Amino acid sequence: MERLRHDDPPRIGPFALLGRLDADSQQAVPARRFIARGADGDRTFLVSLPRVDADPSRWSIEAEGARRLALPGLQPVEEVGGAAGAPWSSSPYVPVLPLPAALLAHGGPLPERVVRALGAAIARTLTTAHTHGVTHAGLSPDAVLLTTEGPRLSCFGAVRAAAPDGERRGGLPGLDSGALAPEQADGGRPRPLGDVYGLGAVLAYAATGHTVPERGELPPGLAELIVACLSRDPARRPQAQQLLTHLESPTGGSTAQSAPATVLDTAAPIPLPAAVVTALARQSAHVLAAELPPTAFLPWTDG
Repeated sequence: MERLRHDDPPRIGPFALLGRLDADSQQAVPARRFIARGADGDRTFLVSLPRVDADPSRWSIEAEGARRLALPGLQPVEEVGGAAGAPWSSSPYVPVLPLPAALLAHGGPLPERVVRALGAAIARTLTTAHTHGVTHAGLSPDAVLLTTEGPRLSCFGAVRAAAPDGERRGGLPGLDSGALAPEQADGGRPRPLGDVYGLGAVLAYAATGHTVPERGELPPGLAELIVACLSRDPARRPQAQQLLTHLESPTGGSTAQSAPATVLDTAAPIPLPAAVVTALARQSAHVLAAELPPTAFLPWTDG
C-alpha cells in the first residue's frame, strides 16, 4: 500500500481513503486505485476512480459493465456510484498486489513454474469470459492482481473506455502499449484474440520484467506460446482455451492442435514466491493498523 499523495482526496463517496494500491510511477494504469474504509469504519474496499485525463462517462459505463458480471477470475465490482463527472467503483478488499508490485517484491521476474501457473489461471478466466461472449479489453500487467487465492483481472473495458471504436488508441494515457493488440491500437473493436495478445504480454512481463522482450529472454518452455500470443495477425494467435490446455499440460502441447479446454467455475491458487506472500501479509497488516483521517467521520451524501 502506497501513501496518499497531497492531491488525493481524503474520501470518495462513503469511503475514507487509507492509501494507494499503485505506486505513483505506474503510468499505464487506466484508473486511480485506492484501499479505503467503508462508512461504518469496519469494512475495507478497493475503490477506483478514472484517471484525470480519462472520459468519466466512458469509464463509468465499463465499471457498470463489470458490476453486472459474475465470472470467476474477474475482480468483482460491488458498487458503482458518484456524480456523472466523478464516478467511482468499489470492490470488497482482500490483500492484492498488482503484477508489477509482485515482481518488485520478488526482486525480479517470476520463476517459470509460477509464470506457467499464472498463465493457466488467466487463460481459464478468459476461456470462461469468451464462452459467455465477454471480452475483457484491458488485460495488461497492471490489470493482474495477485492474491493468495489466485489472480484477479481488473481494469475491465479499459480499451473501450480509452476511446471509441474507429479512433486510434495507441499512445493514449492509461493503456500499456506493450499489451495493446495492434488492431485495438488502430481503433478496432476489442475482440477475444485481443485478450490473448494481452495475456502474451502479461506472461512476457512476468517472465522477463517487460512486455516486449527478445525471444532469447523468454523461458524456453514458454517462448513459442508467448510469441504466438503476440502475433500482430490475430488469426495466428491461439484461442484462450488452447492456451489453457497447453499451459496445464505437463509437456506443453501444441497450441494449434490442443483440444477444447474444460471451463471451470472456480479459480485455483498459484504457487506464489515467499517474498510475494510476505508482501501480501505486510499489506494486510498495514491496512488493519491504518487509522482513519478525521474527515472520515464527516456526514456523507452522494452527488
